[in-house]
Amino acid sequence: MTEPAGDPPATKTLLIGLIGPIGAGKSTVAGWLADRGVVIVDADRLTRELMAPGTPVTAAVFARFGERFRLLDGSLDRRELGRLVFADPASLAALESIVHPAINELLERIVRQADEQGPRAMALEAVKLVEAGHAEHCDEVWLITCAPPVQLARLLGRGMSEADARQRIEAQAPSQPIWQAAATRTISTDGPRDEVERAVRQALDEALAKQR
Repeated sequence: MTEPAGDPPATKTLLIGLIGPIGAGKSTVAGWLADRGVVIVDADRLTRELMAPGTPVTAAVFARFGERFRLLDGSLDRRELGRLVFADPASLAALESIVHPAINELLERIVRQADEQGPRAMALEAVKLVEAGHAEHCDEVWLITCAPPVQLARLLGRGMSEADARQRIEAQAPSQPIWQAAATRTISTDGPRDEVERAVRQALDEALAKQR
């Protein structure tokens, strides 16, 4: 006698890590994924929230780097701090030692909560995804890339000075081989927008098919 089929087993949430240099188009790719129902967790947005006026992280930053980075409203002068840390690896490491533990704890909590709710797919957009150890928990890691002239033009289009843009690009250069080694897919955003979006949709469909 055939046993009743019962409910099908629950499909595990697909967890995608989005990595890549500044200006490569990670947020654009994340937006397309969100349009397809993927839950997006933006580590940069979480960092801004953790570094809001009055937070423990912001207090620790002032204690380490000084009151000269405090604006009149009590907020952190992120632009000036960015100029400092991207020009000085030791200062960047000091800032990351303050921010990363708080971000990691928050990301882990968000991932647990989302997984309990059972979304079909979730994407973590984080520059330090690999270095912070989150990539090993992802089903796929997508490296978002673009040609250097395109990257520079995008940063200049955001109102960044050429000196600041080049400084930030150079600061991320050591991460390139780390990202390439961790990536399970590489998506270039150099081409026409509709073609890149189509490639992202196809990559998502293929990744979801593996989860079934």
